[in-house]
Amino acid sequence: MEEIIDKAKNKMKKSINVMLDDFSTIRAGRANPSVLDRVRIDYYGTPTPINQVASISVAEARVLVVSPWDKSTLGMIEKAIQASDVGINPQNDGQVLRLVFPQLTEDRRKELVKDIKKLGEDCKVAIRSIRRDAIDKCKTKKKNNEITEDDLKDAEDRIQKITDKNVKEVDEQVAIKEKEILSI
Repeated sequence: MEEIIDKAKNKMKKSINVMLDDFSTIRAGRANPSVLDRVRIDYYGTPTPINQVASISVAEARVLVVSPWDKSTLGMIEKAIQASDVGINPQNDGQVLRLVFPQLTEDRRKELVKDIKKLGEDCKVAIRSIRRDAIDKCKTKKKNNEITEDDLKDAEDRIQKITDKNVKEVDEQVAIKEKEILSI
């Protein structure tokens, strides 16, 4: 029984971590190196993340600087950024790429907030699905007479409490990110 509950708890935590990773890639008007985490270049035939072929630093509040270690990759990195969903055209000076993040408009902020709320809802759906699976496993154990009715009730209560706690955390994280975007 403990194994089922622990697995459910870990899966719920992983769902929240995935949501937080998705939050970090949302371009919020401020320079954040993590917006380039999903951008890859073809480096000697291997799709390689930009942060493994260049240093990415924040020069100013709204400027990212990408300095490739191998200057021959500068053009590949520029093309990869342009082809990605980052939505910023890099400025190439022959040595480094500069990504200037424009100030967000009110409409764009509202759009980002909608995206964040959708990611939060998706995460809550995943958590509830994990809860359902865990409770189904417990019911199967009861059906096979491996546990008693009281054990089943206890497990369902514990799984529900864990679910409630994780859903509350999702709501808190969504509110934090929403506040961050609206206050930029």
